[in-house]
Amino acid sequence: MEIKLKPIAFVRNSRTTPTDDFWESVISEIELAEDIPNEAFDSISDFSHFEIIYFFDKVENKEIVFSSHPRGNPNYPLVGIFGQRKKDRPNTIGLCTVELIEHNDRKIKVKYLDAINGTPILDIKPVFKEFQPKGEISQPNWVSDLMKNYWK
Repeated sequence: MEIKLKPIAFVRNSRTTPTDDFWESVISEIELAEDIPNEAFDSISDFSHFEIIYFFDKVENKEIVFSSHPRGNPNYPLVGIFGQRKKDRPNTIGLCTVELIEHNDRKIKVKYLDAINGTPILDIKPVFKEFQPKGEISQPNWVSDLMKNYWK
């Protein structure tokens, strides 16, 4: 089965390469694609946070992995692709929860989006409290070490 998707918007920001850390200072604009009407953003300012689903369009098939040491660091365990958030995934889809800063016509300005300039956006979903995890979130210790500079 093949699934066909087309971008509903595009990222505009200062990042041009997919580096791993220091994303907090990056403010991104998400601008609707030409064929998406302005009404798609009606009442968007009623929400503070959104889940952005995007496409890693710069990843080539030869880069896709199914198991690796996160960030290539042999001090981290060998982890399957579905146990990490690496861009080199089978379907090259990214997901990030962002904070809305501003809405202006066909654009929203957001913080905490780890996508580079020009990245195609596949969907935007508001964060509902009712969809947030119900229990305690657990993760291995290596994740906190890996993420220590991500949002600086």
